[in-house]
Amino acid sequence: MKSLLREMVSSPWGSLVVLLLAASLEVLGDSFFQSGLYRSSSAAQRAGWFAAGVLVLGLYGLFVNLPPWDFGELLGVYVALFFLVAQVVARVRFGQSPSLPILVGGSLIVAGGLIITLWKP
Repeated sequence: MKSLLREMVSSPWGSLVVLLLAASLEVLGDSFFQSGLYRSSSAAQRAGWFAAGVLVLGLYGLFVNLPPWDFGELLGVYVALFFLVAQVVARVRFGQSPSLPILVGGSLIVAGGLIITLWKP
């Protein structure tokens, strides 16, 4: 798996796919904790959500750190992807639509990610 990820991140599109998967794992793991804290009707259900959150966030940590990349250079696109995936998960899992401040702020996040990623001085 480590060599496959190294090969994937050797191209810009491969890096984008790896970062998108990492952002998806992080957001999904966080959403499991959200479900455990606020949307569980029993202790067993709460424990199940917490266990799923720990597992998925552990996979995120492993997945995002296996490739030998300079994460600081990819931080801009990662933060933008994290924001976008978080909005999708908020809508799909929790039925939450983004408000105008979230849309405006999110557009700044995405614009900032693009500037950090694409601006080569």
